[in-house]
Amino acid sequence: MIGHPEKESYVKVLANAYKKGTETSGSEVRIIDISEYEFNTGAPFDFGNPEISDQINICQKYVLWADHIVWFFPLWWADVPARLKAFFENVFVSGFAFKYKESKYNVKWDKYLTDKTSRLFVTMDSPPWYYKYFVKEPVFKMMRYNLKFCGFRRVRRTYFGSVVVSDENKRKKWIRKAEQMGLKEGR
Repeated sequence: MIGHPEKESYVKVLANAYKKGTETSGSEVRIIDISEYEFNTGAPFDFGNPEISDQINICQKYVLWADHIVWFFPLWWADVPARLKAFFENVFVSGFAFKYKESKYNVKWDKYLTDKTSRLFVTMDSPPWYYKYFVKEPVFKMMRYNLKFCGFRRVRRTYFGSVVVSDENKRKKWIRKAEQMGLKEGR
């Protein structure tokens, strides 16, 4: 999952390096690039009319197919880009990713995306230690909670930063790291 809304980005370079490593290990990879999709950023799902677009249907099929979903995105204002949030709100909907059970307070639900794992690769302009220890990782916590709510059994993260002050050598090192992690996780 490439969660950068622009067609060309360093995030996409990292995702392609991970993909290369994963395919080298013999695993099959499918990519959803949000720069190629349109998602409703308003009310994402009309419960009275549960028809979904062909694009969302394709994304849901990819999610069901995958055992391990890897997310690549930049951290913007301590959050995910709006189009990535819209992707999540449009694709991981009730009836697909989960379903509430009848209860007085909707505190019980079925998880439909069980036995999946996930990793977040997040680029940021702040140093990762600052984001982790002072900002307290709100995006990781939100993504981990939402994915586990849907049934994912493990969610991990890898941070790349500070991108804004990184030089070419540092960025090449991060690209190699992404490729090596793809090789390792693809086995």
